[in-house]
Amino acid sequence: MKGLLDYILNQRSFLIALFLINLFGTIYGYIWYESQLKLTDPIFLLFVPDSPTASLFFTIFLGFYIFNKNVPFIEALALITLFKYGIWAVVMNGLTFLEFGSLPWTGYMLVISHAAMAVRGLLYAPYYKIRFRHVTVATVWTLHNDVIDYVYEQMPVYPAIMEHLQEIGYFTFWLSLLSIAIGYYFARIHRYSV
Repeated sequence: MKGLLDYILNQRSFLIALFLINLFGTIYGYIWYESQLKLTDPIFLLFVPDSPTASLFFTIFLGFYIFNKNVPFIEALALITLFKYGIWAVVMNGLTFLEFGSLPWTGYMLVISHAAMAVRGLLYAPYYKIRFRHVTVATVWTLHNDVIDYVYEQMPVYPAIMEHLQEIGYFTFWLSLLSIAIGYYFARIHRYSV
């Protein structure tokens, strides 16, 4: 089974299709953030569109990987942020569902697409060439982003659950640590496999 999965994940045609899907998904994600970005102080612009930026990291990884190249700093950022924001969006939409009893169709689409983000980041983790220094840089990025989101209140707006901002910030902090731990786990594997 692992051999079949390796075969599929490394097929050039599959990689190109995945690259295009991620590229268009990333563009759509930035468009989705457009209204929030218009209200965002320019100093925070880089850190507001969390999921599209995670998807952008993975798209860059794929672009290099198709040509048998690795970009370890981007790979570490992709692994950690894809998992973090993939899980985060699934949980936030789940909480919205619990609050209202339903979601708009875009909410269900976000659940599926973001769950897929977390999964594909993990599926490709064995092919990343990350080391501890790469994960350390991604750790700083990730925790800095949490500060921007929850200290400067630049997080994505989910109106139904904004009254639970402190709890969401606390959950996000621990989700960040879990995501970072996953990054260090794969860096450790790569350290001992060389």
